Amino acid sequence: MTATDPALTALAQGWCALSLLHGRIESHIEHALQAKHDLSVREYSLLDVLSRQHNGEGGHLQMKQVADAVVLSQSATTRLVTRLEDRGLLERYLCPTDRRGIYTNVTTAGLKLVGEARPTNDAALREALDAASARPELAPLVKVVESGTLLPA
Repeated sequence: MTATDPALTALAQGWCALSLLHGRIESHIEHALQAKHDLSVREYSLLDVLSRQHNGEGGHLQMKQVADAVVLSQSATTRLVTRLEDRGLLERYLCPTDRRGIYTNVTTAGLKLVGEARPTNDAALREALDAASARPELAPLVKVVESGTLLPA
């Protein structure tokens, strides 16, 4: 393959379109969450992931699992958790069966905030997708996102 190979060019164009769609969605949601709830997209994502935990076997995530879930490095996740912990939205605790394991839990205040922010996130996502669907280069990607076929079964 050369740099001018049509397959490579199409691949690059597809990646650029996907990156553009992601950037537009994230920017729109970021603005809405910051304006109404003083939350970044990453903070909301972390609170959302952790708010879906439950008590019992398999109900809690270790910090590495949290990092994977919010697509951040472990060090960036730790900094993010610390910021939210300082705001009283999260708390960390040691695993009762493995003292090396650290878990993170959403506080009552964190659950309240993520519950209030969820409709804002969802509305901003819908608005961003609607705007993107009007652009011919993004419309096919929007359809894929809306179909939910990207999610594992």
